[in-house]
Amino acid sequence: MVPCLILTDGVIVPITPCFRLLCTIPALLLLAGCLSALPGTPEPPAGTYRVATGTTYHWAHRNFLLHVPPNYLAYTPLPLIVVIHGAFSTGRQTESETGFSALADQERFLVAYPEGIGLFGLLQHWNAGHCCGKAADDRIDDVDFLAEVIAVVRQNLAVDPARIYMAGMSNGGMLTYRFAAERTDDLAAAAVVSGAIGSTVGDESLPWRLSQPKRALPIIGFHGLADDHVPASGGISPLKGGKRSYLSVADAIDFWRLADGCETSIATTSRNGAVNHRVWHDCLDGTSAEYFLLAGWGHQWPAPWFTDGLGADHPLRGFDATKQIWEFFRRFRRFGP
Repeated sequence: MVPCLILTDGVIVPITPCFRLLCTIPALLLLAGCLSALPGTPEPPAGTYRVATGTTYHWAHRNFLLHVPPNYLAYTPLPLIVVIHGAFSTGRQTESETGFSALADQERFLVAYPEGIGLFGLLQHWNAGHCCGKAADDRIDDVDFLAEVIAVVRQNLAVDPARIYMAGMSNGGMLTYRFAAERTDDLAAAAVVSGAIGSTVGDESLPWRLSQPKRALPIIGFHGLADDHVPASGGISPLKGGKRSYLSVADAIDFWRLADGCETSIATTSRNGAVNHRVWHDCLDGTSAEYFLLAGWGHQWPAPWFTDGLGADHPLRGFDATKQIWEFFRRFRRFGP
């Protein structure tokens, strides 16, 4: 048995559990037959809820998961982290793999997991401007959708507007970069895992690039040097092939370093040289930029869901980007650190 949660237009409504089969088949026609709503409340119990927005794609309202920590109080504003899944993933999968909800229960913050477009909840992806799939081809306004997700959470729960953050993986990381550049004023800081700031397809002479952010924004990034989907050094994916050539991690670092007005950095290595950590602290408005390059790491979120399963002697065993991201985020508020 797992909890199913009803989709309501911007209102969080927990409902009774139903069988796993009906929860995992995402067709709303099936959901409509198995759910019975319980009364809504301004102080929902701890848990993860599914919430609909006013935005539709084809015949369905676009939606997101929302995690509420224990002992939530309507008069105590909490930080909000919006976590964006990668291509062909889901909010639920990302909740499990990142561990953000478990950390939220310990540290007391809210987490939203928006869902990309797809077919019956499958093959979900995002329009990050230069990538990916049908979302990009159809020019789906995912930046506006993420802004709506934030607005819906703020309408229903007590959110500290100075502590709204965003983190994304792969295609979701690319969208995080885009949102951070285009709607900088909505965020206090951003984090990206295995994302690229732009790419070209085929014979395009110039890569798609991010807009110039309106102000400096704290940013932290992680990228595996063995990533075979979005290569850290840029170029075409050695796994997927095709014509898409990504900009490199160095391009992303340069973009945000310049946008944040950073000049000097400190580089350190740890875990027997497997982690290269570069930090800029002399940035505009008290912001900071940090990037982690992980030797031998591929296209996965580097957190205990994956790293706890590494061999006892593996230098990245137990590495936790999720905790690193939260420690980074908590240093910054919308109007300064």
